[in-house]
Amino acid sequence: MTETPAARRARLMGPNVPTFYRTPVHLVRGEGVWLWDAAGRRYLDCYNNVAHVGHGHPRVVAAIAAQAALLNTHTRYHHDLVLDCLERLTATLGHGIAQGMLVCTGSEANDVAIRMAQAATGRAGMIATDATYHGNTALVSQLSTRRPPIGGRAPWVRLVPAPDGLRSPDDGTRFAAHVQAAIDDLEAAGIGLAGMMLCPVLANEGLPDFPAGFLVPATEAVRRAGGLVIADEVQCGFGRTGSHMWGHDRMGIAPDVVTLGKPMGNGHPVAAVLATPPVMAAFRGAFGYFNTFGGNPVSAAAALAVLDVIRDEGLQENAARTSLYLLDRLRALRHPLIADVRGAGHFYGVEFAGDGLAPAGDFVADLVEAMLARGVLVNRIGPGGATLKIRPPMPFGIPHADLLADALADALAATRVPA
Repeated sequence: MTETPAARRARLMGPNVPTFYRTPVHLVRGEGVWLWDAAGRRYLDCYNNVAHVGHGHPRVVAAIAAQAALLNTHTRYHHDLVLDCLERLTATLGHGIAQGMLVCTGSEANDVAIRMAQAATGRAGMIATDATYHGNTALVSQLSTRRPPIGGRAPWVRLVPAPDGLRSPDDGTRFAAHVQAAIDDLEAAGIGLAGMMLCPVLANEGLPDFPAGFLVPATEAVRRAGGLVIADEVQCGFGRTGSHMWGHDRMGIAPDVVTLGKPMGNGHPVAAVLATPPVMAAFRGAFGYFNTFGGNPVSAAAALAVLDVIRDEGLQENAARTSLYLLDRLRALRHPLIADVRGAGHFYGVEFAGDGLAPAGDFVADLVEAMLARGVLVNRIGPGGATLKIRPPMPFGIPHADLLADALADALAATRVPA
């Protein structure tokens, strides 16, 4: 009897290896905004930000292949491509951020960023929201609420209530008060504040619809206490918000450290930590950091190609243009559980709630599967998993938006509303 992919995974990878869907998708090929499974079925990818400029983009593939055929090494040797990459990235940033390092994953980038804040301040305390995710290293997973650390959370961590624009309207004052209370608690405990790490669009928190300036009071509280502001741009960076290259500029905050991840290499494992020179100097003095694969020329070539494609194909502009259209279509949908529709460029959330705005997470879980059955990949986030998360590759355009909206209208009509 032939072993199924699920059985083979369990035998070789162990139990409880997550998949996105109840009926796992066996993918074999991708091109642009499309994916194909082993049976030849095509799916519209409305979820993956890894293939930022589109699956299998020929310019990125060519750049990787050409450099891999020439040389791949690390930063204990000089190589121009690594410096070219950092120069291009820092040129897109303001706020005095002028230096950086390449690593392999967003988790590594956020791990380094925490240590940067601790080195620069001489203190340990870190603040994040209570609905966030910043990676899976032992250090950065202390900030995650998905799987609490064995033995309990470290004493230097403070998690503040995540903003919820649907149920708790706020101009930023309440959120800043929570941050200030966390700072005061760290000070009282003798730990002190090193910094606060945030996704500028609060993606895992459900992409709440707050205006530019919402995060400013909280970041000002951090600065008054001598802490650093770390912007985790893994989900919202590289033009995804349409209006801005970086989410922190869209939200009007000035970070000391910016972390980048999966979109950076369009699937090639490359990430980055960018910082102001004083912060970088403090980190370099405190940690003898070296990463064998971080800063290799092949990764740098991939990242440079991604930046070229974003610019040459007008992908940030496409995100801004398509977003206006898709949001109109999503807001025209009618369903008794739709509580809110929001978006930031090519990042969309459709939140579902029942009586008393109770999160309709079970309904959204069923809706995700109904969309899969219609050949559209989406997922869910936010309080109770009740927000449909739509985050397509950047070439996703108006014709694709129509396919998505039509499929969603059909899935909403067919998905049972819980009693």
